[in-house]
Amino acid sequence: MSNEITQVAEENFNSLETVLGKSDLNSSTSSKAIANPRKKSTSKKFFVLAVATCGIGYAPLMPGTIASALTSLLYFFIVLFETHIAEVFVQNGYTKTRVFAWLDAFNILLFVCFCALGIWASGKAVEIFKNKDPKEVVVDEVIGQLIAFMFIPLTASWKIILLGFIVFRLFDIFKPYPINRLQKLPSGFGVCADDILAGVYTGICLAFVYALTA
Repeated sequence: MSNEITQVAEENFNSLETVLGKSDLNSSTSSKAIANPRKKSTSKKFFVLAVATCGIGYAPLMPGTIASALTSLLYFFIVLFETHIAEVFVQNGYTKTRVFAWLDAFNILLFVCFCALGIWASGKAVEIFKNKDPKEVVVDEVIGQLIAFMFIPLTASWKIILLGFIVFRLFDIFKPYPINRLQKLPSGFGVCADDILAGVYTGICLAFVYALTA
């Protein structure tokens, strides 16, 4: 009888040990599952801020103006690079019209993707900074400045590019109607829409200037 009691006790002890072991394993697994979303959340937040601020938004003075200036400078070097690429293709038998048509299509597709990404990141940044229009977010200035240059040929001179930068900053600062109204739109659209329209206004002005001076 005592042997049977001892055997039953040992079986119960082994069962309890197995249950506790599984519990510890499940606890460890669940803690890892909890930690992983946190890491993913941190990575996503870093990506959002990298896109929204473009690495410039934390500048102590005039981050928007700095972003527009650097975008204009970047566009100038893109013009030089793509013009060189076009010349290479022309020398290899392609027509100039066809080459620039492909470059325009590539630039527009790339810009649309960047614009969508910028609007999304701006919306997430609004949630992070708890502000409808955080000063750290400058991707809207980058988008607006690039839109302005889409109204003129890729081979525009540095004088036109400089004029585009100045005019865009004026429209972005003074916000003539209805640019000021667009800031009331929700989330990332409210952050970017006013700069997009400022870019359109600037592009129209640049198109007239280019037509008169070309």
